[in-house]
Amino acid sequence: MFIDFARIRVHSGDGGKGCVSFRRELYVPKGGPDGGDGGKGGDVIAVGNENINTLVNYRYTKLFRGTKGHNGDGGNRTGASGESLRLELPLGTIIYDIADGRHDKIAEVVSHGQEIILAKGGNGGRGNARFKTATNKAPRYAKDGGDGEYLELELELKLMADVGLVGFPNAGKSTLLSSLSDAHPKIADYEFTTLAPSLGVVRVSEYESFVMADIPGIIEGAHDGKGLGVRFLRHIQRTKILLFLIDVNSNDPFDDYQVLKKELQLYDPYLDKKLHLIVLSKIDTVPEEDKEDLLALLKNEFEEKTQENIITISSVSGEHLPLLKQQLYLLIKKQDALEE
Repeated sequence: MFIDFARIRVHSGDGGKGCVSFRRELYVPKGGPDGGDGGKGGDVIAVGNENINTLVNYRYTKLFRGTKGHNGDGGNRTGASGESLRLELPLGTIIYDIADGRHDKIAEVVSHGQEIILAKGGNGGRGNARFKTATNKAPRYAKDGGDGEYLELELELKLMADVGLVGFPNAGKSTLLSSLSDAHPKIADYEFTTLAPSLGVVRVSEYESFVMADIPGIIEGAHDGKGLGVRFLRHIQRTKILLFLIDVNSNDPFDDYQVLKKELQLYDPYLDKKLHLIVLSKIDTVPEEDKEDLLALLKNEFEEKTQENIITISSVSGEHLPLLKQQLYLLIKKQDALEE
């Protein structure tokens, strides 16, 4: 199940209590203080995991706690520290502090193995041996451990992928992803088949590949929440490049492209600056006698108005898919070079 939003509470462990104790030895009737310190409470730590792409583990469990530090003991023995709790999160997770009506970004998970301490465990209390002085050689008091930290958090996942598939519902995005990769998104001949983003690894060669994300269909007004709206638009923000997939059977393919561009720009102006590729899909559905003329007409219109090269494909027959993979890979490399 794909879940890209969750609200949780975290509480690190309290520190253990310091110990009041005195040394007891044969023939030493008044041994000095030997109470040990309490152990530190367990932290709550976010850990990046590239093998996870959903927040489903945080949908039903709402409170996550580190364990309490153990109390100190006699003989100057320090209590064991509490066990830290590690919350494994998918890459692209943004963490917000939402206590008391706030919505402050406190961290972002961007790499595998990355560790972020969300809540520090309380310090262990000091034992009475710590309070011995020249004037008080037998202190009979110790400190309690410090309290753990409590936070209310919002987790928001923005999928991290190289290529984001953008198009109207039923434009053929899921079919394309399944044709280029090992992903198996739901495919059917009606709108909004895809209700959650899907990821697939596209192999370009034995040693070269990239990750493609199928974003649920965008419709006019999506930036205001219409249709599936902003629920999925945010996933496009984390992709390196965009692939606009336009159905050749549309009443006005170029207008479809303009609407898609406008929705992205209204949601986030930066999206309009991303490197992208325009692809006309479903050319296998065009009658053979009309195919050459129609595709030439559409390509000329797009290329004259955008000054960009357009690729025509069929995800069903595989026509021009090898070319598409190569062009996408080159565009990704270009973006990587720009970021260096």
